[in-house]
Amino acid sequence: MVEALLYPDNDSEPLNSMNLGKAWQGLHYLLTGDPVGGEPPLSLAILDGTEIGPDLDYGPARYLTPDEVKTVAQALAALAPETLAQRYDPDAVEEKNIYPAIWAEEGAEGLEYLLSYYSALQRFYTDAAARGDVVIHWLA
Repeated sequence: MVEALLYPDNDSEPLNSMNLGKAWQGLHYLLTGDPVGGEPPLSLAILDGTEIGPDLDYGPARYLTPDEVKTVAQALAALAPETLAQRYDPDAVEEKNIYPAIWAEEGAEGLEYLLSYYSALQRFYTDAAARGDVVIHWLA
């Protein structure tokens, strides 16, 4: 059932979806200060939530309830990109083995990459909260 939602038959992206590309762990780290954990509500934005369905190679998908989505949207809206930029230390990110291993090499360009996805993540959660959606996320 979950796989049918995540991978529609026509090879298109699921409705109201977004893809963080390779920015997922870097963003999670900037949001939480932890490579894979952290405190809600910001930990819920990318890696946390309630497990649902089978293992999808990197673990099962996770979902957030509409109330959790609203809480995440509010937390992201209150967190300015400039605050994330202040948290960005390419050498520290590289030392924590944050995927992909490009941060020290990319420097400021790595931050620009992450912030471009952060703006999209903020919009995604704002829109999902306004619709009263659940959010399902997974690593592929």
